[in-house]
Amino acid sequence: MPKNPRLALLLDVDGPVASPVTRRVQPGIIADLLGLASQGVPIVFNTGRSDSFIREQVMMPMQAAGIAPGVTIHAVCEKGAVWFNFTNDGAGTVHIDDSLSVPGDYATDIRRLVAEDYASHMFFDETKRAMVSVEQQLAVSSDEYLAQQRLFDADALKLMSTHQLVGAILDHHASGSDDAMADAAFRLDPTIISTDIESVRLGKDLGASRAVELLAQEGITPQSWRTVGDSRTDYAMADWLHHNDHDVKHVDVRPADGVPVKPYPVLTAADLGLGADVIHDDAGAAFLAAWRKAMSQ
Repeated sequence: MPKNPRLALLLDVDGPVASPVTRRVQPGIIADLLGLASQGVPIVFNTGRSDSFIREQVMMPMQAAGIAPGVTIHAVCEKGAVWFNFTNDGAGTVHIDDSLSVPGDYATDIRRLVAEDYASHMFFDETKRAMVSVEQQLAVSSDEYLAQQRLFDADALKLMSTHQLVGAILDHHASGSDDAMADAAFRLDPTIISTDIESVRLGKDLGASRAVELLAQEGITPQSWRTVGDSRTDYAMADWLHHNDHDVKHVDVRPADGVPVKPYPVLTAADLGLGADVIHDDAGAAFLAAWRKAMSQ
């Protein structure tokens, strides 16, 4: 791996890499990730997903296709609370920052709430080590899930009060939402397929910081970064990198929420000449293929 590669990738998983419908990764995405890695491009996944999900849905397909000798892939999971790396030989040590964990008794009550009132629409993610996550059942339509999600989020917030925890629901569309978090120790972060309950210290910015640190431990300082995500919170990756003087461009694979004004370039599928209907992992696949082609020239 070159010590000053032209490019490094910091990738959200749900949306840009894994389909939010099937939760699986297209073979073409696996092939292009491996191609880029073999060309010396550092790849770091920065996700709210668990290390177990990354091993099953990302690492194992990459191993099956063949990770080149000397290539190490990094995964920052649960928005910075958990991290590990993997090679073609398998996963390395899983590191956990226990100071960022949701209290266990609250997690137990959320598990019970889901089982008793919401199991027909969502399930409790047993693979999380620090966060608490509740996810849409695959057989349920998005509209049905989102209607139940609003009820669940309200109940989960009430349970925080019962446990004397200070929490809030993150509204990605409301201005000033950061101010609403000022007094909270924990937050509910709803996405289109899940609700994450987490320490307010977690986030894609923490993941970006860990990514830079992990590469620095290998003596790697990329010349430029590309961050890729499908939600407003994913912009925090590029925000952190830009604020810390890294050259960065952000790719939004689901720009329907509106593209905010940023001090760094923001790219969408339209920049590749693709239509507005090319989103999520289809857009992610298009960008990975374009970068692989560019790196080979």
